[in-house]
Amino acid sequence: MSDTARERVAELARLIRRHQELYYNGQPELSDAEFDELWDELASLDPKNPILAAVGTDAADGWPKTRHLIPMGSQAKASNPEDFLAWCAKVAHPEYLVEYKLDGASLELQYEEGALVRAVTRGDGEVGDDIRPNAARMKGVVARLPRGFTGGVRGEVVMTHAVHDEQYADKANCRNAANGLMKRKDGQGSEHLDVICYDADGTVSEDDGTRAVPWSDELGKLEWLRGMGFAVVPVRLLERCEAVVEYRAKVMAGRAALPYDIDGLVVKGRRIDLEDAARPRPEKQIAFKFSLEEAVSTLRAVEWSESGANYTPIGIMDPVRLAGTTVQRANLVNTNAIRGMNLMIGSKIVITKRGEIIPKIEGLVENPEAARPIEVPARCSCGAELVDEGTRLYCPNPSCPKKSLHRLEKWLGTLDIKEFGSAILGKLFASGRVREIADLYTLDAAELAEYDRMGETLAAKLLRNLGEKSEVSLPAFVAGFDIEGIGELMAEKAAAAGFDSLDKLRAASVEALDEVEGFAEISARALLDGLAALAPEMDRLLASGAIRIAAPKATGPLEGKSFCFTGELSVKRGEAEALVRSLGGTVKASVTKGLSYLVTNDPLSGSEKNKKALSYGVAVIDEAAFSELTGRA
Repeated sequence: MSDTARERVAELARLIRRHQELYYNGQPELSDAEFDELWDELASLDPKNPILAAVGTDAADGWPKTRHLIPMGSQAKASNPEDFLAWCAKVAHPEYLVEYKLDGASLELQYEEGALVRAVTRGDGEVGDDIRPNAARMKGVVARLPRGFTGGVRGEVVMTHAVHDEQYADKANCRNAANGLMKRKDGQGSEHLDVICYDADGTVSEDDGTRAVPWSDELGKLEWLRGMGFAVVPVRLLERCEAVVEYRAKVMAGRAALPYDIDGLVVKGRRIDLEDAARPRPEKQIAFKFSLEEAVSTLRAVEWSESGANYTPIGIMDPVRLAGTTVQRANLVNTNAIRGMNLMIGSKIVITKRGEIIPKIEGLVENPEAARPIEVPARCSCGAELVDEGTRLYCPNPSCPKKSLHRLEKWLGTLDIKEFGSAILGKLFASGRVREIADLYTLDAAELAEYDRMGETLAAKLLRNLGEKSEVSLPAFVAGFDIEGIGELMAEKAAAAGFDSLDKLRAASVEALDEVEGFAEISARALLDGLAALAPEMDRLLASGAIRIAAPKATGPLEGKSFCFTGELSVKRGEAEALVRSLGGTVKASVTKGLSYLVTNDPLSGSEKNKKALSYGVAVIDEAAFSELTGRA
């Protein structure tokens, strides 16, 4: 582990310990989601850190200390369907008992021969405070049980939304208010709290004087609790992992109408597993939590975004708040996703916005009766019938004007030609004056100034910017021609493998390119077919003399080094990437094993890329260190 990673681990452990103590003493400063981010980052950097197996401490003064009868360890958790399904495949329960995960404070009610003798807070997971006088005033607490029950009943102390709004609106939320009231020495306000139960362990007296456990499995345990007069957490018994994911989506959609707060589901097997329950962090049950990066909305329309030949569905939905921003549009990916999720106009849907990705529609909650099918475009504006492969919807016409216009845009973007905006390019294309890349280099300032009435000064500046990029690398040249599935990184890999000239690329075989890292038969064939189809246009551009392909560099100070960039830098990312390539290094779009450096403006941040880099042992550096490596300091 690097020094930077060790420093971050120590800082995370300190923060987690501090916020655990605040939480268990009724003074939380972070939301559950914010605390979970700290926990998840520590788990990714140091999975065996002792703090991950510990729970908080309870330092309230004046209450008797009492040991628990039922273990109160930490729960494993999943914050998204992918993590939950991975856990599900690992444990493979024949049935899944699914309960609401109540957002309150844990309490263990201890009974001796049916009489309530203690009510113990969570404390450090083994010993807590006995607040029985206060618990006796709470709704849902049964003072005496029939049949001489001896053992513990575990529940959650919660405050309803109605009570919070009427009497404790000055408190940040129901949980904070409940935590404060349950430990008051004078007991005032305890009558405004509810205890909802979900676990028990103990025996009852039989007529023959023996003692017996009054339930046979986890479901029977809940039925017994309900029969004894306790308020019990809602429960569902489901057979499939996917059914749990679907149920979670429905609960998310309706949780605002619940009388109390929940922050997820608790999922376990039906069979009682005392050995697993005794672990500091049980493996056979999990908290399937909700996230600030998830919400439920209604799909109102679908727009089809056109980029070159491709049509991508974009869902338009009722506005929702996700991770601090209002979201109304989300990526539907492709027609396979629409059909696979059975999405319709009017569908209730789950929206996610995780890490650095744009909002995405994750799944279906339900289709109301008034929902109607989503219409998929059948024809391109050029008249060609669209091809729907499921993974993409596209126009197959090689002469489609949209492809030609997109190629022009891609060329200008790849070379980072400033001032040449889409408006002027669109007018030049619509008039027929510019139809392929070579045409750009036949424009003159007087013509351009008149064409868009931009003035000769701006027109001259635009053409000067265009002319300054007269020498380009082979990867940039190939990527600029917008061959389907072939970006600059793919072309760079081909060049690094020895196909470092246009002639060598054109002469390559599918089998030879298939051997290059990152390529497969489909991408190899796409590159060769694209080069063949675009050969006349590429040759016209090179013959004009306006563009030449730079000779491959033999070596450079960054030879063998790879870089990935994230976050805002003082220079444009494209310029930083071009600098790396000019010095013999390579650029990667994501953090992978074998990456040399992740360059960021905040090496100590908890971003997904930073965490992934540290887990792979990748050096995370700031812009100053990057400048030193490139000799630009």
